[in-house]
Amino acid sequence: MKLKNKTILITGASRGIGYQTAYEVAKEGANVIINYNNSIKQAKELEQLLKKEFDTKTLLVKADIKNEQEIIEMVNNSIKHFQKIDVLINNAAICKDTTFEDKTKENFMEILETNLVGTFLVSKHVSHHMLKEKSGKIINIASTNATYSYYPESLDYDASKAGIISLTHNLALHLSPYITVNAVSPGWTKTDMNKELSKEQIEKEEEKILLKRFAQPQEIAKVITFLSSDDANYINNQIINVDGGEKYE
Repeated sequence: MKLKNKTILITGASRGIGYQTAYEVAKEGANVIINYNNSIKQAKELEQLLKKEFDTKTLLVKADIKNEQEIIEMVNNSIKHFQKIDVLINNAAICKDTTFEDKTKENFMEILETNLVGTFLVSKHVSHHMLKEKSGKIINIASTNATYSYYPESLDYDASKAGIISLTHNLALHLSPYITVNAVSPGWTKTDMNKELSKEQIEKEEEKILLKRFAQPQEIAKVITFLSSDDANYINNQIINVDGGEKYE
């Protein structure tokens, strides 16, 4: 896999799929820009792990992707440090499940601003530099919740991920032919986002999956890593489901 000396920016890299993706791309020789917002302890632990195991060149950058000025500073610092960003992985996201009746406008907007608007803003400012190089890849993390596994308790999250799919197609069109834009849509995955699920709910959801289990974060990360590599140079404008063969009606 061709990732040696590539510089990859991963938003929300301190936990879950982002953490595992940082590990996988570092293993393949990439430089890693580790973005975090609140989880500084985990981000520092990740940085030390990558340096110890792979002698990876890293940059730790704090930025709230709801804040455009912080995004601009993150991107500028990254370019100053590495001179380029070859791959952007828009992974940062939040989910706050509540009943439909309990959801407020403020709750809904927080999800949209983080998951969807944040993805747009980071893509905008990173692609500006990629276009100068006439080269780059953007990989957005969507969700099967955007297309067929709907949950009213997560309707704000689902809507944000559906928006990411639309954004992916539009960015692929606008940024062609120099930048490829794809999205990975994970199904149920064993991350902190799903740690509060009851045993009964997990068993119910596993019955809908042909492989009868949730994904491990590294199984999603390996797909993202492949898309980041030169081996995927001709893959563009695609939404790739990684869901274990989820059955849906």
